[in-house]
Amino acid sequence: MTPLYDIPLQRIDGTAGSLADYRGKVLLVVNVASKCGLTPQYEGLQKLYAAQHANGLEVLGFPANDFKGQEPGTDAEISAFCALNYEIGFPLFSKISVVGAGQHPLYAELTREQPSAIGDGPFRERLKGYGIEPGPTEDVLWNFEKFLVDRRGRAVARFAPDVTADDPRLLQAIAAETAKAD
Repeated sequence: MTPLYDIPLQRIDGTAGSLADYRGKVLLVVNVASKCGLTPQYEGLQKLYAAQHANGLEVLGFPANDFKGQEPGTDAEISAFCALNYEIGFPLFSKISVVGAGQHPLYAELTREQPSAIGDGPFRERLKGYGIEPGPTEDVLWNFEKFLVDRRGRAVARFAPDVTADDPRLLQAIAAETAKAD
């Protein structure tokens, strides 16, 4: 069993879970936020989930308030926001930290397995333009960074926050993974 499957998680409704609940599926793990300039990516992620779920893709949203306080709500508020504004049907989990001393073990393992992101650079430079000094490349850069996990529970790719759900690089990586047998 992969270390990712062993990490305990909490769903946004408070029930216990883990990535093992999705064993045999291709996972797109995304740290999300409701008050970010990238928040409209929820729409694309929901469309991707609807289009690819039958092929074995699960999109998993992990709210995080690590970047400029852009996810200040409670789990109930986040869940309501996602349902009302984006009709999110993919699984959401309780708010966690994806960077720093309080980093959730899931994100510690994901960043260990995939220390750099595809498409990293342009968004990093944009942050600098706003006077925000990005952390090291191995750290999650911002909201809506995406990790692709294969059917065996290994992180196989990582995508920068501004790589959207319809980006050909992401779509090709997902297609390659969903085409593989278990």
